[in-house]
Amino acid sequence: MSDPTEVHVPDIGDFSDVPVIEIHVAPGDEVAAEDPLVTLESDKATMDVPSPSAGVVAELRVKIGDRVAEGSVLLTLQGGDGEGESAGADSGESARSESSGSEGADSGASSAGAELGDAPAPAAETAEGDKAQVSREPAPAAQDDGDYDADVIVIGSGPGGYTAAFRAADLGLKTVLVERDDRLGGVCLNVGCIPSKALLHAARVIAEAREMSERGIRFSEPQIDLHALLEWKLSVVDKLTGGLAAMARGRKVEVVKGQARFTGPHELEVGERTLSFRAAIIAVGSEPATLPHLPDDARIIDSTAALSPPDIPSRLLVIGGGIIGLEMACVYDALGTRVTVVEMLDQLLPGADPDLVRPLHKRIADRYAGIHLETKVAGIEAGDDGLRVELEGGGESSTYERVLVSVGRRANGGNLSAEAAGVEVNDRGQIATDAQMRTNVPWIYAIGDVTDGPMLAHKATHEGKVAAEVIAGDEGAAFDARTIPSVAYTDPEVAWMGLTETAAKEQGSEYEKAVFPWSASGRAMSLAREDGLTKLLLEPGSRRVLGAGIVGVNAGDLIAETVHAYEMGADAEDLALTIHPHPTLSETVGFAAEVGLGTITDLPPKRR
Repeated sequence: MSDPTEVHVPDIGDFSDVPVIEIHVAPGDEVAAEDPLVTLESDKATMDVPSPSAGVVAELRVKIGDRVAEGSVLLTLQGGDGEGESAGADSGESARSESSGSEGADSGASSAGAELGDAPAPAAETAEGDKAQVSREPAPAAQDDGDYDADVIVIGSGPGGYTAAFRAADLGLKTVLVERDDRLGGVCLNVGCIPSKALLHAARVIAEAREMSERGIRFSEPQIDLHALLEWKLSVVDKLTGGLAAMARGRKVEVVKGQARFTGPHELEVGERTLSFRAAIIAVGSEPATLPHLPDDARIIDSTAALSPPDIPSRLLVIGGGIIGLEMACVYDALGTRVTVVEMLDQLLPGADPDLVRPLHKRIADRYAGIHLETKVAGIEAGDDGLRVELEGGGESSTYERVLVSVGRRANGGNLSAEAAGVEVNDRGQIATDAQMRTNVPWIYAIGDVTDGPMLAHKATHEGKVAAEVIAGDEGAAFDARTIPSVAYTDPEVAWMGLTETAAKEQGSEYEKAVFPWSASGRAMSLAREDGLTKLLLEPGSRRVLGAGIVGVNAGDLIAETVHAYEMGADAEDLALTIHPHPTLSETVGFAAEVGLGTITDLPPKRR
């Protein structure tokens, strides 16, 4: 009998001194290649270390709580053929994050060397609208001969892109991830979702401190060290983007930096390098939209610049009352800026129901210098004393120290020379896909902001997994979400999903409405935030959940329960009979369901 083989901790990126949190085997256990042996936990993810080969566990060299690093001996394996190599060396994989869904690694990954992504896509519909019809003519012919640099190349490393790349690697595909910027993470992690939420948290702390002065606890006015605040924001970004780089290395995903440009059906250029691929996933996201005829002035900024201001302006005009504009308005208001918002439509947060927007509008109207609806910016004149803004439709012309243009985003599909690969891109930079995320070129996929539907990171991540799984050979994978929740991280937060009242009325759809006001919530009262409400839209008769909306503290977290209910086809009784912890804001979802059933006891009885 040969000597036992030592199994070592593989390359886990920059992490060291990582604790062992679970051991899946014991001496004498038989294991197959790729069976999980131990689980490690970094500050970014948990990682299973797989067995490098089949064999019998001879001796454990670690116990739960031990801290290890790359090269540490975990156990010895009798009959293994790893010859002392790190776990996963034979398979070309290293430790994998549980959160990436590595349990599906055997679902067709072995077909990666064959005709990737050539099968026709199934017809699938979603509650958010059917996927666009994808033209199949003309499309270049697939080239199945010759060697390729990658099984799959993912262009763009935002939430959708890195998810797609990591999932593809977990499924055994040789993966290259292309990113034009210095750091992974795309707009969301670097100049979008994450840094804005860090600043919104700071804004909420300031607001809460001020509000507590009315309740017996008084603080002096905050002294804002803008440099330190922005450094903290950057540290949050650095931690997340650094974690992505480590996980890419751990999965052996090659990261290539530079602007990608297609040069053929199976090739693209990144800088001076040409890369060939069997399949590609376009995940290049979007950029802020602009307004025509604005002066070229550094004081006119977009959302990216708004996250890293050189100073705190005394007066700020926000053009656009959508999610991004109102979130940034919330931050600047807390920092001491006099904020004015201009929106060309008749309400803030277009797309949300008016009753959800009303508490937010009321709160910020008391704080901001002005909110002008059904108003346009007719012109901006730059002067030494500021930016003179002329309004049309409402409000008076005035001078501002800075102007934030937040009028939406534009897809980046037109920046890739996609026509060289035969991929069709419309004049808005969008790329049509089917339910399996295929474009009109069957081996090229598109996900996230460049496709139809809402430009949301959580949509992109799910699409990214679908694309990777289809490429790996899982023809059952499809993007068939019934709804995609939307959240404005304002104060109060506003969240909604499924059917809205506005859409129901436009479509002539019948529904029943059940609303629970937070003025009757003990938890909301204890937070001194009774300005919220939780609303369910129910199907008449069956009372199946059709939609939901929540406005109030942490509405973005609370909406998830209703999304799950909608996906499961649950009805009001399912929600009402689910025991929610008390006192919490989450129980307002159960209370709203009780309102719909007529069983509510936390509100006064209806008049007979």
